[in-house]
Amino acid sequence: MAKFGVPLAFSAAAAPERRASGGLRLGLELSYVPTVDRETATPTFCRVDKGPENTELLSLAPRPRVSLTLPAGFAVEASWIPPARIAEVKANLVGVALSHTMSLGGRGAAMTVRAHGTFGVIKAPITCDDVALADPSSPCYQGTRSNDSFKPNVLGADVAVGWQLGRTIRPYMGAGYNHLAPRFQVNFTNQFGILDRRKVIVDLDRVVLFAGATWRATTALEVGGEIYSAPADAVTARLSARVRVR
Repeated sequence: MAKFGVPLAFSAAAAPERRASGGLRLGLELSYVPTVDRETATPTFCRVDKGPENTELLSLAPRPRVSLTLPAGFAVEASWIPPARIAEVKANLVGVALSHTMSLGGRGAAMTVRAHGTFGVIKAPITCDDVALADPSSPCYQGTRSNDSFKPNVLGADVAVGWQLGRTIRPYMGAGYNHLAPRFQVNFTNQFGILDRRKVIVDLDRVVLFAGATWRATTALEVGGEIYSAPADAVTARLSARVRVR
């Protein structure tokens, strides 16, 4: 669950830059979803007779986003992944953030302090997919495909510093802290009609590091790339595009 908290954390995915109040930008972000090795994906406490969980569901997580600059260097951001099914996954996730950006002086340098959160639910056949249902050695055998729920519940804060490189590129780097309170709920009915509703509850704290660059392609369009890592768990790469509409 900590590995999936990395691509789902609502990072800025853009270089710090002081902007005029009232600016509105719409964007789309794609984050790489790290793979989970078979050993990590295999239960070791409950269902020890079961093979690896079905964690290889998506390789990319899309996230539409919007941002609005406020007076005095503040800004609010939001995102929503609507409950449309992609492959076997149906997500309904909301991201929110509040940030403050200040100029640092030379070479257009700026620093952003930001707080963010990701909430909602992801539903997918994680414990008992079609392969497990057809495996006579699995406790899932001849049951009903599971509809399990995963709630990432990520809260974080970070600081980033960016600067001007040429006329159109702004590199940046930063660090932060994420508190993860993921909750996993099994929803599986076996071949005897017995419903499994076991829960997995954990609370984790992670240091995160990130770096990237934003390229101003036109006066209205920005494209960015970011490497975002929780060193204890995983690394993800993000690509983003934003259009200024006001």
